[in-house]
Order: sequence, then structure tokens, then C-alpha cells
Amino acid sequence: MGLTIGVDIGGTKIAAGVVDEEGNILSTHQVPTPGTPEGIVDAIAAAVEGARAGHEIVGVGIGAAGYVNRQRSTVYFAPNIDWRQEPLKDKVEARVGLPVVVENDANAAAWGEYKFGAGKGHRNVICITLGTGLGGGIIIGNKLRRGHFGVAAEFGHIRMVPDGLLCGCGSQGCWEQYASGRALVRYAKQRANATPEAADVLLSLGDGTPDGIEGKHISMAARQGDPVAVDSYRELARWAGAGLADLASLFDPSAFIVGGGLSDEGELVLDPIRKSYKRWLVGGNWRPVADVIAAQLGNKAGMVGAADLAREPDPIM
Repeated sequence: MGLTIGVDIGGTKIAAGVVDEEGNILSTHQVPTPGTPEGIVDAIAAAVEGARAGHEIVGVGIGAAGYVNRQRSTVYFAPNIDWRQEPLKDKVEARVGLPVVVENDANAAAWGEYKFGAGKGHRNVICITLGTGLGGGIIIGNKLRRGHFGVAAEFGHIRMVPDGLLCGCGSQGCWEQYASGRALVRYAKQRANATPEAADVLLSLGDGTPDGIEGKHISMAARQGDPVAVDSYRELARWAGAGLADLASLFDPSAFIVGGGLSDEGELVLDPIRKSYKRWLVGGNWRPVADVIAAQLGNKAGMVGAADLAREPDPIM
């Protein structure tokens, strides 16, 4: 089909990139993320126009954090943007004069990894993104599975703990409250407060208090062997692996691809996730066990995936 543009809507910036059919990014353009829905439409259009200069573009794919309908046109609901039944496809098409599809951002990243990254060679993969929250995507039989209404794979909001921690979605006990960047920081603060003598390195990287601990401090301290930092990663991995075991019972994939910012820590997080996954996998000693592998595309996955999904036929049969 030719060149398409993938748009990644982030909390601080909106990035658009021209992507070829092999998943190569040929040019990019970034603009700051505005604070209003209409401002975001303007910014998407500006990013697309900046990226497309000098290229013949046949379509645009937008990765949006939220619930997107099956027609890939409307954002039903977004947790961090005031989008409610937002006709994003129509608004952006009117601005850029190109065909537009809208996709959930985690679905877009999952598709990018499946097509051009860690998922190459697999037909059935489940992707999870461990970042500030927890997202995911389902590829079964070489197809991205969105569900009847388009909002499948919201893995972060599976209830892992009845009446557990309050989640930003309004429910309690959601998986992302126990396996995410926010959860990791919470674990580290709790442990450092309880046993500060075991968190010397971790505390020294911040302001010296548990409240001053940030995600980057935990990563740095864990690599230096700080007991509290290492134990915090193990706690996150315990919950992440237990959730993968449940997903294996549902989907039976050949591989789980772990992406998001926490996957950048490599084996520091992946090895304990694998151990927890095998620990909780029903019949794990007697059945084939899916690979748990790191994503390869990093923060490019969403852009590349969204651009490629703009080439995919309408999923409505």
C-alpha cells in the first residue's frame, strides 16, 4: 500500500512517524501534548503534517490510550484525556485529508512487536506493557483480536484482588495496581519505610527519605544489589507472572511479549516473571510452557504498529 504515518499520543508529546511496509521509520515530527481534546486534534494534525513533508502518504494510524470502538473510529472513553464518545477519526481526517484509523495504543504496540519485533515467527502471542499502568494486546491466528465491541485486552483492569487497592478506573484490586511502575514505587517506599537499614543505596539516590524514591532510583539501586530495590522488583514480578499464568489458561499463546518501560530492565524483571509464571501455571510441570520474552522495539512499537494497522483491512466482517 505504500507509506503510512503512525501517531503516538503521549502524556507530554505527540509523535508522528512515516513508516514503510518493513516497519522502518523514515521521518518523525513531535509536538507538545495540549491539555484539551480539541487542542489534541490540532496537535495530531500538526504532527502528521510535519512528518509527511516530502513523502507520499496513503493513510494514518493513531494509537490512543482508551477504549476504541471496533470500527476504529471513536474513542468511547479515555482515562487521561476528556474523550467521551470522541469521533477522533472523523475529526483528524477532516484536518489532514487522509484516511485515518484509530487504535488502542497498547494494541498498536502489540501489533508492532508481533509484526516487526519480538513476535516475528509466532502466530499466537499475548503482549503486556508494564509501564505506569498495565496494558496489552492479543494476536491469535496472526490477527489482532479486539473483541466484539473493540475493547478487548484491557488486562490491567482484570480484578486480581477482591476488594483490593482502589484503581484509577474506579474499580478495586485491578492487576495494574500490583504489576506496574506505580506499584513498583509503592513497594519500594513501603519497604524502605519498614527497613531503612536495608535501603541504604536506594535512599541515597533520592532525598534520603522513602517519599523521595522514584522509579529510576529503584532501577539503579537494584543493579547495585540494594536489597529493598531487588525485593520490590521480585514483588512486582510475582504479580506479573501470576497474571500471565491466568492469561495462559485463557489464550494458550506460544509466547508472552513483555514491553513497556519496565521491560527495559531486561532480566532483572524478566527472570523473576518467568519463575512466577511457571509457579502459578496450572499443570506447569506437565504441559508446554510459553516463552516470556522482552519486547524489541521500545517506545517505537506504538508508532510502528499504528502505522501498519492503517494498512490493515477494516476488521468488521
